[in-house]
Amino acid sequence: MTLLHIIYLVAITAEAMSGAIMGMRRGMDLFGICMLGTVTALGGGTARDVLLGHYPIGWIAHPEYLGFTVGAAIVTALVARHMHHLRQVFLLVDGLGLVAFTVIGCGVAMDMGAHLSIVVLAGVITGVFGGLLRDILCNRVPMVLRRELYATVALFTGVLYVTLLWLGIDTSIASLATLCAGFLFRVLAMTFQWQLPHFQERDIRGLD
Repeated sequence: MTLLHIIYLVAITAEAMSGAIMGMRRGMDLFGICMLGTVTALGGGTARDVLLGHYPIGWIAHPEYLGFTVGAAIVTALVARHMHHLRQVFLLVDGLGLVAFTVIGCGVAMDMGAHLSIVVLAGVITGVFGGLLRDILCNRVPMVLRRELYATVALFTGVLYVTLLWLGIDTSIASLATLCAGFLFRVLAMTFQWQLPHFQERDIRGLD
């Protein structure tokens, strides 16, 4: 197993747990918790594969991924009362998962011979779409559409990865360097609360 594959398994597990926590906060039953965890973990890759026509879809080709996500959601439901102690750990793992998903998504699109702009877009979709689906199912404004630097981190990661490959750097080195840079960007954004410009209702008064 490659380092990226190991990180991917850790990432889908962490994303499934974050989805399960959100489902519990919304009062879902065990089925809903497992479904939301699976959608959060695998939704980005599924959307990417459908858009690119990349078949079979990842979790269909590797059904063990479903086992990882469902198992993580069930474990989360069983130990939920202790999860608040691990909030920072989850944020860090989520950040690592974001950049790992992005790099993997770029790799899939690149292997299919897609244009470089589509390669980057495929990476961003893989990184953020699962969380977007989670928030929509929970009737929340998706985090990716709010002020926090999340999609921006995915975009930075995708552009950096494609640039390093375009410069002729070995794929393994480019992947590792991109993972480190993207993760550092995400950690700094969380630490210093970097945000994109945002707008309030008062900013558009008179435009209706």
